[in-house]
Amino acid sequence: MYLRPDEVARELEKAGFTVDVVTQKAYGYRRGDNYVYVNREARMGRTALIIHPTLKEKSLSFADPASEMKTSDHYQQFPLYLGGNNQEHYGIPHGFSSRMALERFLKGLFGDSQ
Repeated sequence: MYLRPDEVARELEKAGFTVDVVTQKAYGYRRGDNYVYVNREARMGRTALIIHPTLKEKSLSFADPASEMKTSDHYQQFPLYLGGNNQEHYGIPHGFSSRMALERFLKGLFGDSQ
């Protein structure tokens, strides 16, 4: 069982991220220059946290992605994926089975909050 999107959002706030944008499909969170999305459609939580594609390689040290990528026109802070019929923004989805795993991932990827 994975953490639900609302649980991931709470952990991001504890880690110093602040909500930047809210849409029907996503919450956007910012901390300094870092930006992540919470996929509100991830009812089972497997793809609840979406990170910027440039962080993919670094993130592999801390957790495996849930899939190769997740596209959505709601991920406006992320680059466009030009490989499909539709041009949508994309990020790398992750799911976490515990708060501790998510905390370790956030600390490893983004460092301690200021």
